[in-house]
Amino acid sequence: MSRREDWVSVFRTSTDYEADLVRDRLDDSGIPAVVLTQRDHAFNLTVGDLASVHVMVPPARADEAVALLDERMDEDELEAA
Repeated sequence: MSRREDWVSVFRTSTDYEADLVRDRLDDSGIPAVVLTQRDHAFNLTVGDLASVHVMVPPARADEAVALLDERMDEDELEAA
């Protein structure tokens, strides 16, 4: 987890749509979440630190958010199998 301002990053990806899906999943579970993108859209970089897209939550909800994402990802993997 990394910290930006008063929120912490609980998920990092290089695609905006994946971050949006994770944010929506957290929001649907009652955990406030925002997407912070560091992508340089002018050059459409998709690698390195300039391509990072973070899903951020309040520090008090970080452990709950990580647990929820781990749980949901396990369920998704089971459904795909």
